[in-house]
Amino acid sequence: MSEALIDRTEEAPPFPRPAQPPAQRRRTNDAPVGTSVPGPPALPLWAAVLLAAGAGAILDGGFPDRGWWVLAPVGVALMLLALLGRGPGAGLLVGMVAGLSFWLIHISWLTLYLGPVPWLALAILQAIFFGLSLAVIAVVLRHGPRIWPSALGRLGLVPATVAGLWTAREALTAVWPYGGFAWGRVALSQSESPFGSLAAWVGMSGLSFIVVWLSALMVQLLRERRLGRTVRSGIAVGAIAVLLAIPAWPTVQTGSTRLAAVQGASDAGLFARYAPGQILADHASATLPLIGEEVDFVVWPENSSDIDPTRSADAARVSDDISRAMNAPLVTGTITERDGKFYNSSLLWKAGQGAVGLYDKVHPVPFAEYMPDRAFWRPFAPELVDLVWRDYEIGTRSNVFDLNGILAGIAICFDIADDQLVREMIDGKAQIILAQTNNADFGRTDESVQQLAIARLRAIETGRTVVNISTVGSSAIITPDGQTLDSLPTWEPGAMVQTVPLSDTVTPAMRVGRGIEWLVSGLGLAGLTLCLLGAVRRRSGTIHRPLRFQ
Repeated sequence: MSEALIDRTEEAPPFPRPAQPPAQRRRTNDAPVGTSVPGPPALPLWAAVLLAAGAGAILDGGFPDRGWWVLAPVGVALMLLALLGRGPGAGLLVGMVAGLSFWLIHISWLTLYLGPVPWLALAILQAIFFGLSLAVIAVVLRHGPRIWPSALGRLGLVPATVAGLWTAREALTAVWPYGGFAWGRVALSQSESPFGSLAAWVGMSGLSFIVVWLSALMVQLLRERRLGRTVRSGIAVGAIAVLLAIPAWPTVQTGSTRLAAVQGASDAGLFARYAPGQILADHASATLPLIGEEVDFVVWPENSSDIDPTRSADAARVSDDISRAMNAPLVTGTITERDGKFYNSSLLWKAGQGAVGLYDKVHPVPFAEYMPDRAFWRPFAPELVDLVWRDYEIGTRSNVFDLNGILAGIAICFDIADDQLVREMIDGKAQIILAQTNNADFGRTDESVQQLAIARLRAIETGRTVVNISTVGSSAIITPDGQTLDSLPTWEPGAMVQTVPLSDTVTPAMRVGRGIEWLVSGLGLAGLTLCLLGAVRRRSGTIHRPLRFQ
C-alpha cells in the first residue's frame, strides 16, 4: 500500500466534504495541487522486517574485521527503506529487528569466554535504543516531505533531521547508562575509507552524521518523483564529490620521538591460568632484544605487569632493570591498590625513582571491571555477577604524562572510545597518544580490530600519532593521517621501534569538541518536533480512528 494511499484512507471523513475553492484546497492538501506525494510503495510489514534484519548484517560488514566500509551507508539506507510508510509502532519493530541483527553480530566476541547472557543483554539493550530512534525516524520519513514540500525540504531538511536523530541516539548511548557503550558508531566503520579524513573536521559524531545524511539523501532521491532522473543522479554524485573534495586537515609536525612499544603475547585473560609474575616476565623478555636501541621511552600494554611494582620489590626491580637497560622511562600497566580501593592504572616508571607518574582508568567497563547495582543484578545471573569480584574505582587523575619533555596522552583500553577523555588529552597539550589495552579475553575475534579502528580515527581526529599497544594484538602505530607506520602479528611477542611525529596542532574537531554533537543532535530533535507539530495540525478537524500497526 503506498504511503499516499495510507494517509488518505486514515483521514477520510465519514461523509463527503463540501467543494472548496482551489486556494483552500491548496492549503489543506498534503502537497500543492498538481503534484504527487513522493515515495515508492511501502513494503508489507513482513518484508520490511526481513529487510531490516538483512540491513543490520550489512551494516556490520562495514566494520572490521571485514572492513568493507561502503556497506555501512548501504546498510543504513536499507534500514531507512524498511521504514517507509511505517508509523512509530511498526518503526519500533523494524528498528528493534535491525538493531538486534547488527548488535548480535557486531559484539559476538563477548560470547568467547563469558557465554551468551552478557552478549544477549547488551545486544538487546542497544537494540531497544536502536528501535526507539528508528521509530521517530519513521515519523520524519513519513511526515517530513509533507511538512516541508519544497525540494529543499524533501532533499535537505528530511535527510538532515534523520541523520541528526541517528547521531543523537549514538551520543546518548555513548554516555548512558553506566557511562555508556561507545561501540558500533557508524563513524567507526569509516576508519580506512576516503571519508575518514573528515573526522579531523567534525569529529566522531560529525562523521556519523555525514554518513547517515548521505544514506538518507539517497533514499529521498529514490523516493523523489518531482525531479528528473538526471537531476537526481547529479545531486547524488555532487554530494559525494563535495565530501571527497574536502582536504585532509594539515597536521604540522612540531618534533619527533623515537619509541619502543612492546607486545608480550601474554594470555592475560579473565580465566587465564598463569603463575604470578609470568605476564611481567613475558613483557620483560620481549623487551630485552631491544637493549642498545636509542629510544626516548618504552611503552607496555594494559596489565603488562601482573604484579604491582609499587607494592612488590621484585616487580619494582624488573621495572628498574628495564628502564635502566633501555636508558629511558617505562610506561607500564598494572592493578594498583590504595586505601583498600583497586584501580586499573598506568605507571610512568624511572629507574631509581620508581613511579613518578600515575594515571587511573577513568572509564572502567561496567559488568566487566566493576559491577554497578550489584544487589539488583545478582539475582538475574549470580554466577556471572560473582565473576566480577573486584570493582575498579573511577580514576580522577590527569591523563597526560610528561616523558622527559614529551607530553603523552594516556588511554587505557575503553578510554580511547570516550570522546571527553580524548578532548582532555588535547587540552592537556598531549603531543602523542599512547593507547594501552589488553585484548586477551577476546582471542582472535573482531574485538581487537574494532578497537584499532577507533584508535585510527582518533589519530585523524586529533592530529596525533596513536600507539595502540596490546598484550596480544592488534598492536599498531598510526600516524596523524591514519596510516599504519608499524604493526605486530597477533598473539606473537614482539616490539615496534619507530621514530614518530609529534604535533601541537589543534584540529577543528578538537577545537569545537562536543559542540558538533550537540548541534547535529539538536538539529534532529528540532526537525522531529516540527514534524510532530505539523502532523498534529494536518490531522486537526478529522475524525480520530484507531492507530493501525503498519
